[in-house]
Amino acid sequence: MVKANFGEGSDVRKIVPGKGCYSVLEYERDISTDPSAALTAYFSSKMNIKKRQVIAEMKDQAVILQAGAMQMVMGNIDIATNVKGAGDFMKKFVSSKVTGETAVKPKYQGTGTLVLEPTYKYILFEDIADWNGAIVIEDGMFLACDATVDMKVVARSSLSSAVLGGEGLFNTSLTGSGIAVLESPVPREELIEVTLDNDVVKIDGNMAIAWSNTLDFTVERSTKTLIGSAASGEGLVNVYRGTGKILMAPVRNNFYIAKPEGGNTGSSTGGASTVGGLIGGLLNS
Repeated sequence: MVKANFGEGSDVRKIVPGKGCYSVLEYERDISTDPSAALTAYFSSKMNIKKRQVIAEMKDQAVILQAGAMQMVMGNIDIATNVKGAGDFMKKFVSSKVTGETAVKPKYQGTGTLVLEPTYKYILFEDIADWNGAIVIEDGMFLACDATVDMKVVARSSLSSAVLGGEGLFNTSLTGSGIAVLESPVPREELIEVTLDNDVVKIDGNMAIAWSNTLDFTVERSTKTLIGSAASGEGLVNVYRGTGKILMAPVRNNFYIAKPEGGNTGSSTGGASTVGGLIGGLLNS
């Protein structure tokens, strides 16, 4: 039997419950630092910038990780790959080139404790069932999932969304059943969850970090006419139609927020400061 002091009370670290077999070991303060970085470490902890490690307490089950994410394995856990053969490897290799994800993801199966490498990003636990069995995520967000979750590559349904949407030509889709562990650029408290029931949502920029695979994603002008879109100052917007959910990180691109002294207030998609400049940008797009 192997025991670890993860769950013991400490003023430095604590266990934050997650979903399924997953939890987070969160470091309240970074005390493993040198004097020159102590000031930064102190104020980072006050702003919720902390090291976080995902822990999976496995009981005769299987978990798939991002390659290189494992820090420690305790117990009777075997390690394999999610590659079923040469053809499957080539398929995963091609997928990795278009999404930025690693081609081969190790599979850990058995009973014991799996500890992941620490990260400063924020951890999200998403039940695939809450997304009607399929969720599309931004590249680089995947960290871990149950082996019952299948990873696929989905292409844009239209040229406009692929070229102008800011979300890339391809994205990773997680389907099936189980829990997915994601690394988010912002904490859960700052995310806005939008639920659509046969409706439409328009977002000025690529602020959606995850959305239901059932939604139709396109990029359109903010108004019906080119001149109207230019005059409105919004230009092009990302449009999601149908029934499903969107996770939106509205505060991620803070450099577009107007400054008190009258700084740049340009649109996050157009970036033009004048109507003429925006019209030119639209015509060239």
